[in-house]
Amino acid sequence: MPDRKQREVTEVFHLFPQKSKSSSEKMLRRATTQIFRQAVRCASTDSSLILERSINRVQLLGRVGQDPVMRQVEGRNPVTIFSLATNEMWRSEGGEVSATGDISQKTTWHRVSVFKPGLRDVAYQYVKKGSRILIEGKLDYGEYVDKNQVRRQATTIIADNIIFLSDNVRERV
Repeated sequence: MPDRKQREVTEVFHLFPQKSKSSSEKMLRRATTQIFRQAVRCASTDSSLILERSINRVQLLGRVGQDPVMRQVEGRNPVTIFSLATNEMWRSEGGEVSATGDISQKTTWHRVSVFKPGLRDVAYQYVKKGSRILIEGKLDYGEYVDKNQVRRQATTIIADNIIFLSDNVRERV
């Protein structure tokens, strides 16, 4: 049974009388019908017909804070987890402008999870505390219950790629 939009399209085309049955006019009518149906489909408010793209990408360059651990939770695929530190540095201006002003630094810690089977094993074997690496992946937000039964929120980077930048790691790979 045709839906409401299809009935509307059919009703609109019945308003235009067919005077001639030449093949070029039939082709034009068919093409016009297809274009009109696509326009109606695109204007539809049905969320299943609307496709849009989005991006969730992260790149982090920093140093590993701890050796990775591999965990397997409740029969699911194992995951390699480690922390990564990134630093932000700036020169504070305390009244007097000088090239030797105080340098301030802020370190941000990131939790990195690696699920991809090949990458997960390489990360577990070769990522070491102090290694300088570049992580490419996506952000993931979740919740967990800590040991005191308090709900906490966690932000995790799900790694899709790891590039080793430390010389000592390159030699071992």
